[in-house]
Amino acid sequence: MIVVGLSSGTSVDGIDVAAAELELTGDTVVFTPLGHLEVPFAPELRTAVLDALPPAPTTLDAVARIDTGLGRAFATAALRGIDDLAGGRADLVASHGQTLFHWVEGDRVHGTLQLGQPAWIAEATGLPVVSDLRARDVAAGGHGAPLASVLDVLLLGDRAARAGGPVAALNLGGIANVTVVGPAGATTAFDTGPANALLDAAVRAATGEHRDTDGRRAARGTVDEHALARLQAEPYYGLRPPKSTGKELFDTGYVDRVLGGRAIALDDLLATLVELTATTVADALRPHGVREVLVSGGGARNPAMVAALERHLAPARLVPISETGLPGDGKEALLFALLGFLTWHGVPSTVPSCTGARAPTIAGRISPGAHPLRLPGPAEPPARLRVGAGAAPPGT
Repeated sequence: MIVVGLSSGTSVDGIDVAAAELELTGDTVVFTPLGHLEVPFAPELRTAVLDALPPAPTTLDAVARIDTGLGRAFATAALRGIDDLAGGRADLVASHGQTLFHWVEGDRVHGTLQLGQPAWIAEATGLPVVSDLRARDVAAGGHGAPLASVLDVLLLGDRAARAGGPVAALNLGGIANVTVVGPAGATTAFDTGPANALLDAAVRAATGEHRDTDGRRAARGTVDEHALARLQAEPYYGLRPPKSTGKELFDTGYVDRVLGGRAIALDDLLATLVELTATTVADALRPHGVREVLVSGGGARNPAMVAALERHLAPARLVPISETGLPGDGKEALLFALLGFLTWHGVPSTVPSCTGARAPTIAGRISPGAHPLRLPGPAEPPARLRVGAGAAPPGT
């Protein structure tokens, strides 16, 4: 199958689009990326999403408009993916949507809300759409996160065996999440805390810009040790996995609340927030004795963040996820392509030891395309994933 995956993370930077050819061969998913791209949000839609995020009040009017606006934007992005990445032909679209609220109380998740009405995607492309990928795991008692654990476990099991010890995948989006895979198949996964969420919020509040491009401000700043200690005292870091978090906790006013409104020069604040991410990731991984950490996500393009992580993770080796054959910028969208593919084949795509669910679940719901649904018979769950050599998109 050719599957187009769509994703927008907690940073609300734009829609990540990836296409892949997937095939089940015995106990292996052969996964051949066909390319990835990013479709920026219209400024007014991005502003509407950011303005509706907790703790801001919102209305059902705003929610309905955002759901429709995101659905249309994801539909446009899907068409770009089909035409530009898949040679004009695809079989399925898998859309994560945009998380607006992740309802966490203590160590339990009670609900999760992703907007981006899939009917717009199905209508625009004529293809069936798998969406709402987190809710079933939550209904089974899980956190609905990190969903990347299924890809990481299939991808890294053999690598952990070769390394002779645990390896980890680290994704640095708005929130940082890790999956730890042991050589004997033992796995755990969880959100460690903020990655880009607090950095982007600080830059936006001070300058109106979206991010600290290339980490330049953080690199020339100085860590404020007093502020860092206050931020590291957040109770979330002490919770045992499985656990998940989001902008419901690490919102735009979080730093001001924790620091009591104390003023810090922007460059120094960004340096401090980079150090916060690096230390909390390293502290979370240290008990697992990982040999190497494969990093992806927007934060992996921030040299200041990478340098801090290398320092705190040592002696573990920090390497780009591209070493596995997957592109770092496209990993999240490719993940959702995999989830859609597994759902289409009736295969569970969540890992209970990672999300905390009672049992593995088949993720998402399917919106029919222009033709009646004809699903294949259920397949056996795969044991590994092999990245295929970059095939040209069909029709090229």
